[in-house]
Amino acid sequence: MREEDIDQVMNIWLNVNLCAHDFIHQEYFINHFSFVKEEIKKAKIYVYEYGDLIQGFAGITGTYIAGIFIREESQRKGFGKKLLDFLKKRYQELSLEVYEKNTGAVKFYLREDFKIIEKYIDQDTNEVEYLMKWNR
Repeated sequence: MREEDIDQVMNIWLNVNLCAHDFIHQEYFINHFSFVKEEIKKAKIYVYEYGDLIQGFAGITGTYIAGIFIREESQRKGFGKKLLDFLKKRYQELSLEVYEKNTGAVKFYLREDFKIIEKYIDQDTNEVEYLMKWNR
């Protein structure tokens, strides 16, 4: 990610979270916007550009995937898989957290050989979340 990409990346982050997590109050994501914008600057962000637009991005710290976010109108076109394949080539292991109710994401990661390691309640949202891991 280039410095000038931050606004596009953050718009994707917010819109995807609002759509994919309709079971969580919108204010949660809106209230975390500024915090996430600062944290993103500390992470490695890989963007997938197609045409003149960023179609999606993956954020990673260490071996933890903070998220793979694909622009809503670009979902189900293979961009998320391409980003994940990119990460799998560079890391021996990866982990992430995903909400149980985000069934599309859970199915995607299971299909990509991630295993559910732990199931717990996220204290901030009161929603069930999975810790998932992948090893080469």
